[in-house]
Amino acid sequence: MSTLTPPLPPSERAALGHAARKQLGRRAHASIDIHAAAHDPIALLRASEKDRIQSLVAIKHERMTESCFSFYRGAVPIMAFDLAAQPNTGLITQLCGDAHISNLGAFSAPAAGLSKGIAGGLTFDINDFDETIRGPFEFDVKRLATSLILGGREAGIKLAARHKAVSHFLARYREHMHTFAELPILELARYQIHRLAHIDPMPAILAQAERSTVDKTLKSLTESTSKSAKNNKASNAKALKGTGDTQVPQGFSLGSHKQASKKGVLTPEGAADRHFRSDPPLLRRITGKEADNVLASLGPYSRTLQPERRHFLDKYRPIDVGFKVVGTGSVGWHDYVIYLEGTHDCKSDPLFLQVKEETASAYAPYLPEGSQHTHNGHRVMDGQRAMQLTSDPFLGYTTIEGRDYLVRQLNDHKASIDLTTLTADSLLGYADLCGELFARGHARAGDPVAIAAYLGKNCRFDDAILSFAHNYADQTERYWDLFKKSLKPASPRRKSQRKG
Repeated sequence: MSTLTPPLPPSERAALGHAARKQLGRRAHASIDIHAAAHDPIALLRASEKDRIQSLVAIKHERMTESCFSFYRGAVPIMAFDLAAQPNTGLITQLCGDAHISNLGAFSAPAAGLSKGIAGGLTFDINDFDETIRGPFEFDVKRLATSLILGGREAGIKLAARHKAVSHFLARYREHMHTFAELPILELARYQIHRLAHIDPMPAILAQAERSTVDKTLKSLTESTSKSAKNNKASNAKALKGTGDTQVPQGFSLGSHKQASKKGVLTPEGAADRHFRSDPPLLRRITGKEADNVLASLGPYSRTLQPERRHFLDKYRPIDVGFKVVGTGSVGWHDYVIYLEGTHDCKSDPLFLQVKEETASAYAPYLPEGSQHTHNGHRVMDGQRAMQLTSDPFLGYTTIEGRDYLVRQLNDHKASIDLTTLTADSLLGYADLCGELFARGHARAGDPVAIAAYLGKNCRFDDAILSFAHNYADQTERYWDLFKKSLKPASPRRKSQRKG
């Protein structure tokens, strides 16, 4: 007997969307009552930073002062609070949670997910899911629409063109949601976008991704070890095999911790003679017990992979461990990088894994039913797989000293939009793509029939969200001003330029 619960027929699911309209009319999305939220935005940010590495929080603050858009990227806790304080549709799907125009990008993916007409091995999709959670679909729509306004402002694009881009995003989202509501289920699951190479600014993004190879990452993040270190690791290398939680996966090999870790060299015999550069505070090498703990987490991580992908991971050996500062909102959380080399008979076969600390979604206090996961790395992995057509083959999760981590490839042909190059035309084209991608992600993980019924076929929802986006962009400017005033004058120091 089948244990599957039969879904409601389409007519009843559409009725849910129409009923949601009666509870919250589409025009009601136009405004947001900040006074109803009654919060201290700076206190919300400070609360989100209390468990971070405090020596790195100043870098996060510095990046958030660079522009209003940069502030928006790091201020998810504020918008999550504001959105949760307003009425919502109750039409639930998987949310990206941090939907903004820089959180989409190109990346390398398995062949099954490739889009026709773009460079081999590349796909383009939503690519950041730290805040993912199940919640009302319009939360993502409102955040992405606001980011189009803020990104357009930063690029110097005129008001009319910014509004046109937002309207285009919303129209495409609505139209594609209706399309997905009528697709057979497996066609929706396999739905690809075939026109990527023809949408401005995609050619530039894809060209950048083509150039962003693992060999370039090798050169930018690592350097040659000394001859003495090479001799030391060659004489002391030994294998540690097994699948226990305190060991690396079977097939991995690394130098003796007692000997090699003193030099910070975990290089196995015959591997590339390189290790991570030292560029504090943005990049530093990890040795000793901290490196041991990171490497020990590879065992549990490997068991979160699909068997055929675990098979390929087992063909790599760890070389070195580093700590890397990345992004804006993520600064201050633990973020490790592991350099590995393949064991086949080739000159160089590097692989870089990012082991990124994950904490509860900023929406979790307001959406208590949004996630049933007890591990935040698992939450992010499942949310990403739910929304993406195809995901990183090495996407998984692990635990280090009681903290949750997501594991994925680092910089494997990754590239995203450059706001400094945006024009009115490229913002419009990009908005078109955003509408289709978010509609696909929400349709895959939610009920496109109910959402389409709520949206309807006219522009009422579109017009309301455009008004919201403009108003919330202005409100974000005010939050940004408050944030800058809250910071103590910084002592002169080296700028924390981004490197990943």
